[in-house]
Amino acid sequence: MRDKIIVIGSLNYDIILKIPKLPGLGETLPANDVAFSAGGKGANQAVQAAKLGVPTYMAGCVGNDSMGTFLLETARGYGLHTEYIRRTEGHSGMGVVNALEDGGVFACIARGANFEVTREDINNIEPLMEEAGLLILQMEIPQEMNCYAIDKAKAHGCRVLMNAAPAEPIEEEYLKKCDILVVNEVEASFYAGKTVDTMEKAMEEAGKMAARLDNTVIITMGKEGAVVSSQGRTEQIPSMKVQAIETTGAGDSFIGGVGYAVMNGMDIFEACRFATRCSAVTVCRLGAQGSMPTLEELQQGSV
Repeated sequence: MRDKIIVIGSLNYDIILKIPKLPGLGETLPANDVAFSAGGKGANQAVQAAKLGVPTYMAGCVGNDSMGTFLLETARGYGLHTEYIRRTEGHSGMGVVNALEDGGVFACIARGANFEVTREDINNIEPLMEEAGLLILQMEIPQEMNCYAIDKAKAHGCRVLMNAAPAEPIEEEYLKKCDILVVNEVEASFYAGKTVDTMEKAMEEAGKMAARLDNTVIITMGKEGAVVSSQGRTEQIPSMKVQAIETTGAGDSFIGGVGYAVMNGMDIFEACRFATRCSAVTVCRLGAQGSMPTLEELQQGSV
């Protein structure tokens, strides 16, 4: 029974600064508030799937520092299986997020231990690929490791969801091996070689990419919603209108929600509508993992 999700990816210690505006060159700007949270695209997506009740296992690396201890303890607290996360010498990955009052974010990350992921780390979790229905990947670990993981998953008949974020060059043959490709408008522009900044352009490019790659393509467009193209059908999925506080982790919440939904038999269009509800909750709270909804919260119908 393929009832598990595997995530191979990044874990970051996030420092979130609530600021009224971006500082100018040479300016020292007082922040309105600060929060510390566990993050990293990989860990965020894994935590969202785990909070929704899917048995979720993660492989990756954290440093042998206090941040690494915090990241592991936090992940376990959300029900994520962490036995395949390895501790390395040096510092953990870290993110500094500047969160504006309108919910927009500007972030920088330090790769740290995330770029210590090796083939052996992937080999260690490989036996679980026989029991997993989905492998989720991002681009905050070495690209070579992503390609290696894709080949391993396909050899075991495990579906692959690639969140190509942040956008990095990758051989198209590996994008074709992914069952689901998720990008935002910036990443879609990178892979399309042209600007994708409107829903109309996203509809066009999602259809083209899905046809060229022979898979499912999802382009997320922030507060405008998302576009899904699969098997010749392209559809716009509108966002939910909420009062966003801060958007860190919203895209990761969406992907964790898609993972849960496809594992529970929803088609990809239903899955994206469900995932939109997840991210709508996440943007109404501060931080990433702590703000992500549980299945019980969604079932209560508040969103």
